[in-house]
Amino acid sequence: MLLIGLDIGTTGCKAALFDADGTLIASASREYRVEIPHPSWAEQDAEGVWTLAQESLREVLVKAGTANVAAIGLSVQGEAVIPVDANGRALRPAILGMDTRTDAQNAWLRERFGAEWLFEHTGMPVHTINTLPKLLWLKEHESEIWRDAAHFLLYEDFLISKMTGQRAISHCLASRTQLADIRTGDWSASVLEALGLDPARLSPVRPSGSAVAPMMDALAEVLGFAAPPLIVTGGHDQACGALGVGLTRPGLAMVSTGTAEVVEVALAEPTLNAALYEGNISVYRHVVPDLYVAMTLNHSGGLLLRWFRDVFCNEEIDRARTDGADAYDLILADASFDPSSLLVLPHFAGSGTPTFDTASKGAILGLTFATTKTEVAKALLEGLTYELRVNLDLLRDGGVPIEELRAIGGGARSALWVQLKADITGIPVSVPRVTDAACWGAALLAGVGAGCFADVRAAADASVKLDRHVAPDADRHAQYTDRYALYRQVYPAVKAISHALH
Repeated sequence: MLLIGLDIGTTGCKAALFDADGTLIASASREYRVEIPHPSWAEQDAEGVWTLAQESLREVLVKAGTANVAAIGLSVQGEAVIPVDANGRALRPAILGMDTRTDAQNAWLRERFGAEWLFEHTGMPVHTINTLPKLLWLKEHESEIWRDAAHFLLYEDFLISKMTGQRAISHCLASRTQLADIRTGDWSASVLEALGLDPARLSPVRPSGSAVAPMMDALAEVLGFAAPPLIVTGGHDQACGALGVGLTRPGLAMVSTGTAEVVEVALAEPTLNAALYEGNISVYRHVVPDLYVAMTLNHSGGLLLRWFRDVFCNEEIDRARTDGADAYDLILADASFDPSSLLVLPHFAGSGTPTFDTASKGAILGLTFATTKTEVAKALLEGLTYELRVNLDLLRDGGVPIEELRAIGGGARSALWVQLKADITGIPVSVPRVTDAACWGAALLAGVGAGCFADVRAAADASVKLDRHVAPDADRHAQYTDRYALYRQVYPAVKAISHALH
């Protein structure tokens, strides 16, 4: 049985075809843009994303030389809001999770509900990332869209609607919106009533791994499938990645370094204590039945290195095109594993957890005329990894055990970056054979929906192969711990200056 995991990220999509043992047969991907029409806004052409997703599906079949696919599961970016008409066509660009326009709406939510009640009820801290304040913004600022939209979708139910003509969203993704009751998994009557939103304008909520319907015949034919594959609910891309890397029991943690850098830790029950509340940690339903995940977030992640590449590294980009190399490998070719002389605060899109300071900005300290391009690039990785340690320390202080980190995403392909994660955090890091674990997690859920797997835990545990185990270097960990103490002083030192800059 062949399965496809379709991953819809913030800056790109990927279709990956697997057999039932988790062997990657072929993959195809496309990149797309995030539009910034105004400062603090982040939007995206959802219909354009759908077009590129179709291209990826079509190409993966050609690459694999097969058209027989049993099912497709979805792994998607969270929190995006897509108002659609009765035919499922987007009425405006999607408002993405990284959009930060909703400060006024969040102030209203704090006054109406209280931030602590919202966290305890939905598992989501008050923040601009959430779907709830974005819907409030639409209601207040685009009243015609609010009135005319037949439904408000996220990328999971948007693509399911495109492929099947039916709407469905997973418990996992719904619980990322701040619109759902974390304990029941269903839309919250209290929140929807305050918003003035009929639940019929949202999609029905179903467990991850639920079969929705076969792909529509005409679409299946256009894309090149021999027969319409079954379309199955998946979930948030980070939770799918956590499944794909084997987070099927409490104590295991995943660090996913893609556009953003995210940590997911599996929980036996929703941990909603004061430490996690004060640290702005989101807690939501896992794609694995009866488990939850706690998630930390750094908005910058790999997007920071992409920015550096695109703005400062034309020479390396040109050499990579000529030689068939990777531009990032060229940029970091001579980087040392030892600590650099620079400190980077990686708040280029504001800060994520624990401070959730949307007005914070990036900073680079320690520059001299002797500083090289490679040293700056290495310091960017260090800054991201210091921020990772801040969040891991917070989770452990909140009583969340972390035995091992499993690294996935683009950052997991860098031996330097993986070693940095171990050396700075002091936690062993393992890298799975399939680093694009979100696609495999979505494919696993597709297999559940198609009846290929009876137990998603057993299927994940049997398929995950860990290729590399990286232990912290004791001497470097001690050096990095000294530098980390300095790093912890940077944000408080520059906060007021960052807030004054416009």
